This record gives sequence, structure tokens and C-alpha cells, in this order.
Amino acid sequence: MIADIGGHRFEWGSRTYVMGIINVTPDSFSGDGLGSDVDLAVAQGLRMVREGADMLDVGGESTRPGHQPISSAEEIARTEPVVARLAHEAGVPVSIDTYKLDVAEAAVAAGAAMLNDVWGLTRSPELAQLAATNSCALVLMHNQDGTEYAGDLMDEIKRFLRASIDRAVQAGVPRERVLIDPGIGFGKTAEQNWVVMRRIVELRELAQPILIGTSRKSFIGKLLDLPVDDRFEGTAATTTAAILRGADVVRVHDVREMMRVARVADQMR
Repeated sequence: MIADIGGHRFEWGSRTYVMGIINVTPDSFSGDGLGSDVDLAVAQGLRMVREGADMLDVGGESTRPGHQPISSAEEIARTEPVVARLAHEAGVPVSIDTYKLDVAEAAVAAGAAMLNDVWGLTRSPELAQLAATNSCALVLMHNQDGTEYAGDLMDEIKRFLRASIDRAVQAGVPRERVLIDPGIGFGKTAEQNWVVMRRIVELRELAQPILIGTSRKSFIGKLLDLPVDDRFEGTAATTTAAILRGADVVRVHDVREMMRVARVADQMR
């Protein structure tokens, strides 16, 4: 399966692609929030590209537990200038990490080629039409309020993602531009995250490219009893495991190091 995203060719299954995380927030869970410093955010993105990032993901609202919601206007003010600069200067596709239609519209107008929706079209189904109309890729993540599941965890995740995929395809987004993400750290306990990690291969049933994001997350910290800035080895281990279980894209903070991890894991796979 081959996708054109922002004029770049992605051949899913040929190797693992690396997405660099750029948080233009003051309260990122990972401690890497750049606030409103556009120049600093752009510099970080350009450094990530030099280190090997295949795409960049710009987010303006923290999604950590207990985060403070912000208005769309503030989210646009944080993200639009960064997306515009990176879309012009980075030379790789730029993604906007949002579930809000107006934020996504502003980012697409600024040059974003991918929409990363942490609610899988359940909060803003109109994102599918926006992606289709503008030839954008679309990342659909599983998420829910709370951690209670009526049935088997992975069956519920697959059911959710199937519905999200159907919405995207019906809106006109080509299947090769629809990525799925099981949502590590979203609507799941630490142990549930480990269950998902062990069973990533089951997502292959959905026949879509898979994106996995474990970088610096709390389930690693709880296992190792380590703070967010000391979870590098745990991130490397989970990234390797995800790739060996079928991940096509890994979303990371530490691009240089995780590029090396991905190359070794690809060789093993």
C-alpha cells in the first residue's frame, strides 16, 4: 500500500517511518512543551528532520490527564504559525494534532498535510471531509472517557477503529491515507496499555497502516518507577516491540535515537 502525503511517498510495510513530536504548549506531560515560541518550535522541527524524521506532528493543546482545555482561538494562535513555517521549510509532511475542526482548517490552510485526531472522528466527524477535500492523510486514534470496557479490550478497540475507518472512507479519504492508532495512554489503565502493546499485531486485521506512540508515557514510568525525563530506555523497548508487532509509524520525542532503534528493529523484522 503506497500513499502520497504532502507530495511525499510512503510505502507502508517497507520500513518504519518516524514522526517527530512538537508540542507548542506550556503544559505537555513529557516536559517538552515549547509554549508560544514559534522560532524555538520551528528550530526543533528542523533539527528533527536533520535527525531523520519522516513527518512532524504539531500539537497546541495538552492531552495529559487533568489537562486544562483551551479555546480553539488559542490553539490556532499556538499552532498555525508553526505549521506554516514548517510546511514551508521542513521538507517533510506536517501533521496537526487536534480533534477540533476549526483548528484543523487553519492548519490545512497553513500547509498541514495530515490530521491527527485523538478522538477518531467521534468528536468532529467533519474532519474526514476536510481530509478528503484537501488530500490530507488522517490518523484515527482510539479513545474513550474512562477505562471500563464492556468486552475484550482489543475487540472493543478494533470495533471503534473499524467505525472510524468507515467514516473516513465514506467521506472520500483513500484507504492508503488512513492510519490507525490504538491510543496508548488514552482511556486505558497502565495494565491495559501493556495488553494493547502485547496484542498490536491484531490491528493488522483492519488492513490499515498502524501508528504507535509510547514515547515517555506514564505506563513506562509506573513500571520502572521513573519520572518523565528518565524513560528513554523504556521508550526504546516499547518502540522496538511495536515495530516487531507491525507498527508502520512511531511517534516520538527523541528522533535521532528512535531512528536508530527503528532501523535495528526493521532489520530484525
